[in-house]
Amino acid sequence: MSQDTASERRHGQIKIVPHDAVTLLQIDRVEKLNALTAEFWGDLRRSLDELTSDGRTRAIVLTGAGDKAFCAGGDIAGFATLTTLESKRAYQIDAMNGFAALETCPLPVIAAVNGLALGGGCELTLACDIVLASDHAVFGMPEAALGLVPGYGVLRAPHVIGRQMTKLMVMAGERLDAQQALQAGLVQRVVPHEQLLPASLELAAKIAANSSLALAVGKRLINRGIDRAEFDYSVEGLTVLQASAETLQRVRQFIDRRKK
Repeated sequence: MSQDTASERRHGQIKIVPHDAVTLLQIDRVEKLNALTAEFWGDLRRSLDELTSDGRTRAIVLTGAGDKAFCAGGDIAGFATLTTLESKRAYQIDAMNGFAALETCPLPVIAAVNGLALGGGCELTLACDIVLASDHAVFGMPEAALGLVPGYGVLRAPHVIGRQMTKLMVMAGERLDAQQALQAGLVQRVVPHEQLLPASLELAAKIAANSSLALAVGKRLINRGIDRAEFDYSVEGLTVLQASAETLQRVRQFIDRRKK
């Protein structure tokens, strides 16, 4: 599969690399383990909108830069800048809209998980259609340690890995390695680390060769049980948690530990 380097571009944190009928979206903040800033969600929606309408892209592969992380979650230090209840609510709405854009994108989206997929990173995989994982990959939703819950993950993970496994990951902060994630149904295929990107692009090309209309309709029908009204409950719950004194203290402690 050829790469059109002349068309490489980016929207903020996201690098866009065309490969014939497949486009690679790379979360490119390797020095921060591809942690997500508040601006990421707008970058993601713009990227998806652009690819959906470009007339060329027929499938998408989402991955992270570097060898250590797909995405280590939200940039916790950025939470400290959300000082009002309304700013916290606006952030949650923006993030949920980002997950929804990925989930409802008419193009098939494959997650190529090349390392840590924690918090928002794990939730991004839940929003994708198919997940391929490196044998180095690790999945987790550790937000409870900060006094939070994964707002999108608590809605989607029960449908993917079941209620009890979701509770184990959310309540106890348990992490799954690639094989455990495969057994749980979070991952559909595990490959050697160095083969992850080629395998993901190959699968995406296979999918892209099918009818784009059939793919879009099939995706919509498979996802038909998704109730967007649930998002409102999650947004309000997360807003309350993020504004709580305990969460603010836990976030400050987390930031202080990182500075040492």
